[in-house]
Amino acid sequence: MAKGNGSDDVIIIKKYANRRLYDTSTSSYVTLDHLSELVREGRNFEVRDAKSGEDLTRQVLTQIIFEHETKGEGALPLNFLRQLIGFYGGGAQTFLPSFLEMSMNSFADSQKEWRKAANPMHLFEQQAKRNMAMFEQAMKMFMPTLSASTHQQNEERASLNPMMEYQAEALANMQAQMAAIQKQLADLYSKD
Repeated sequence: MAKGNGSDDVIIIKKYANRRLYDTSTSSYVTLDHLSELVREGRNFEVRDAKSGEDLTRQVLTQIIFEHETKGEGALPLNFLRQLIGFYGGGAQTFLPSFLEMSMNSFADSQKEWRKAANPMHLFEQQAKRNMAMFEQAMKMFMPTLSASTHQQNEERASLNPMMEYQAEALANMQAQMAAIQKQLADLYSKD
């Protein structure tokens, strides 16, 4: 069974002497590819020796990396591997794991942002909406009559001096243009 850790259930994988892996949460034998998928899904697991209970998670994760590297799916540059090997046995070995973990977490966060940014039209549309909202808010601060309803605006325009009337009309035109641009962006985005 899975060992509970609050909201993060740790899946226990037993590794037998014949190198078979047994997922205790599903009561089935699994492969390294299955464990790779668990990692990609963000699910936490521990690999334990079936007899001794020794934690083999690090070795199995390293084996997964090795399998990917030998299949030509190399993500680790040669210089990085050489440097990593060079750190073993030295003083840097003590702080290297935490440094690498922080670096990978930062990279993962950046990757999430890149994925969000993969749709530049969506970002442009969102930015246009934010800009329009800020512009409207600024105009309301400088021209309180614009914050009234459209009916009230029409009535008040009759009493405005010519310069304020021109500014109000210019703002209305700009708002209409921004709405048209937003619609065009939405149409472009929906075509993709």
